[in-house]
Amino acid sequence: MLVGYVSDERYIALIDVLFEFEREGQVVAARSGASGAVYADLAPGIYQVTVAKDGFGAKIVDVDVQEGSVHQFRLLSDCLLGYMWPKCVKVGEEAEFRVHSPEAYKLELWRYGWKKEFIKTIGWYDEHGPRATVQLSPDGDYSQTGVQWNTFGYTSPFHKQYVKAPERSGLYYLHATGESGAFFSFPWVVAPEKPKADIAVLASDISWTAYNNFGGRSNYIHPDQLPETPTSNARLQLNRYTNPEHVNYGSDTYLPLSFDRPELVNYVGKDVSVTDPIEGRSGCHLAPAEWRLLGWLEREGFDYDYYSETQFHFDKLDLDAYRILIISTHPEYWSRSMYDRLKSWVFEGGGKLLYLGGNGLNCEVAFLDEATMVVQNGNGYQMRKHGTESRMAFRNESEANLLGVQFTSPGIMTSAPYQVIDADHWVFAGTGVKNGDMFGEKSLHERVPGGASGHETDKIMPESPSNTHLLAQGLNGNNGGADMVVFDTDSGGTVFSVGSITYVSSILVDDVVSDITANVLRKFLG
Repeated sequence: MLVGYVSDERYIALIDVLFEFEREGQVVAARSGASGAVYADLAPGIYQVTVAKDGFGAKIVDVDVQEGSVHQFRLLSDCLLGYMWPKCVKVGEEAEFRVHSPEAYKLELWRYGWKKEFIKTIGWYDEHGPRATVQLSPDGDYSQTGVQWNTFGYTSPFHKQYVKAPERSGLYYLHATGESGAFFSFPWVVAPEKPKADIAVLASDISWTAYNNFGGRSNYIHPDQLPETPTSNARLQLNRYTNPEHVNYGSDTYLPLSFDRPELVNYVGKDVSVTDPIEGRSGCHLAPAEWRLLGWLEREGFDYDYYSETQFHFDKLDLDAYRILIISTHPEYWSRSMYDRLKSWVFEGGGKLLYLGGNGLNCEVAFLDEATMVVQNGNGYQMRKHGTESRMAFRNESEANLLGVQFTSPGIMTSAPYQVIDADHWVFAGTGVKNGDMFGEKSLHERVPGGASGHETDKIMPESPSNTHLLAQGLNGNNGGADMVVFDTDSGGTVFSVGSITYVSSILVDDVVSDITANVLRKFLG
């Protein structure tokens, strides 16, 4: 009978995995086939199953074997991984480091700003038991439930591994280094105990989770649910590659995504500095790119307090205590309450908003608890019929009502400089540019190199406030350039939007991009 399938942390089928099914002193051995399928001659009942394969952590699980019931066995490869839990805290609070390692490892704490600042060595970690620093992940779809590391075998209080958040708000990274030289880094957001600066900056940790495919699911791969069979060949099996009419979101329902997972998408190399090019597919629009903004703020002397989007959602950020809020790079996923509070702060409370990103506030998420969210993608085929690309507009209203711009597909996966439209505006003071001049040609963005307008871009829409003023426009082909805009509200609030994911990747290396952003901040600070 077919007992189940076995796969790794990416939901890739594992071949030739050894199984021992034990029940009432009897043992039946089996191996997985080319598809990861496990067949065994078993009577129905509960078995203790030992699963092992070279290069992976072995595990022992109890499985209720029944005809027609398919179990998803999951193994974790031998590598160095980790994450903090909670991933976002306030100054003075504690978080647990959860590290998976097949060897002894050293853990250090660093702060990422204009310079990488070494804070302290946390310690060396190993155990008396062999391979006892290897973590266990649950079977099944743990993209929903979380990996639950440090759950099994951490019964003693002496096994608990906590770090107290430093006294300075900011983006921190934990550096784990194995005896062999293996290296992994993972982020930790530390917010102030009480507001200290005039500027608050939000880390886009909801987007980090939406793009995190650890466990085999993200909001971009199997966003609705895991298929019954793991992947043997993506190009031959996944709808994304086999269906020419494929849309990312073709379902009416989507299973939850958990924050309780390591984020390979936020990895930063050991020797990488803030002015280095941003390598890889994911780093260019997630935490590694957001770090470039924080580095620029510190280089230019702007004090800021750092928070995560989830802290904002769960009422751990008092917007009224700040004059300016900055969201950047790719803040695509927001809850309805976050959107409504920010809009009220800008339009009724006189708040100043810098939107230094692209494809932002485009999709609503709902939180089941502090560790789990459901993305409200809607059905992409229905959205096509309604002629909208904004999932926020499909459920609520277009984000152009708040940001002045909204994402549209033209310009996606291209980059280009901006062209000046209104050189006389105060935004361009001291830059020396004239109408028709280009700026934003330099960029650290290596996935889509070419300029500060790119990767994904936002434009003025009919829903934009009537006084939305166009300052500059990206030169991307097919009318795909980002619209840089500004508008004021009756309450004294102001919104400045750049409408581009790659804008922040230019801020440290392009003088005009830097000067424009500094002009806006100084104007907003009065």
